[in-house]
Amino acid sequence: MSRWRQQGTGNRQQATGGEEKSIFPTLGNFTYYSKEVEVKEIEPLSNQNLKRLTLFIYLVPIIGLLPALWTLYRRQGRREQQAVSRLSVTLAFGWLLSYILLSAGAQVSEFWSIRLLFMNTMFTSGYFLVSIGLMVRLWQGKSPRLPWVSRIAEGSVRKHLS
Repeated sequence: MSRWRQQGTGNRQQATGGEEKSIFPTLGNFTYYSKEVEVKEIEPLSNQNLKRLTLFIYLVPIIGLLPALWTLYRRQGRREQQAVSRLSVTLAFGWLLSYILLSAGAQVSEFWSIRLLFMNTMFTSGYFLVSIGLMVRLWQGKSPRLPWVSRIAEGSVRKHLS
């Protein structure tokens, strides 16, 4: 760490302790004094808000699927991160499966097309609302768990992805 201090009327800088080094050798107006400082290694994401932000990213609808899959694939992160990642993957794949099946059914059948597309919008809206609800629960400091979905996520997704 360095300290700079204006000295007198000139443009010279002075610090407490250390060696004198010239930053601009051609100008010669500034002098840099360095002092050795002990550097502590800080754990990445040691701040609680940053840890919570990573969980928020996993719960973002559709987009959060990619970082959640990456966390599960690499088998990294805390236990809480992996649990939220499994929940996010379960919700996203459930929504994706229902979206594909309902869209395909609407394309095949003329009679059922409006009904199936309506159900498709309900599933999509539900997926987004559940994801936002989980984000709110996380923001409140509560556990982001769903009664049935979390059990499926811990069972099948853990077996195949973790």
